Amino acid sequence: MTVSLPLVLVLGFFAWGAVKFLGVRTWVVVVIALFGFLLSRTFMAPAIDSGTRSGVDIVNGSHD
Repeated sequence: MTVSLPLVLVLGFFAWGAVKFLGVRTWVVVVIALFGFLLSRTFMAPAIDSGTRSGVDIVNGSHD
């Protein structure tokens, strides 16, 4: 059986777990999320996107 989850849902789950179980402050999660949002508007966005897609492909085991 294959289950497909959006990456943002998985990252949100890890952020919730970090706040709940590791004691990470909520404001730290918000600052990191805002940093990612602002970083997506820079010249680094295509490299981050392709790196994330490659990592997901490696984890999923799908090779083109």
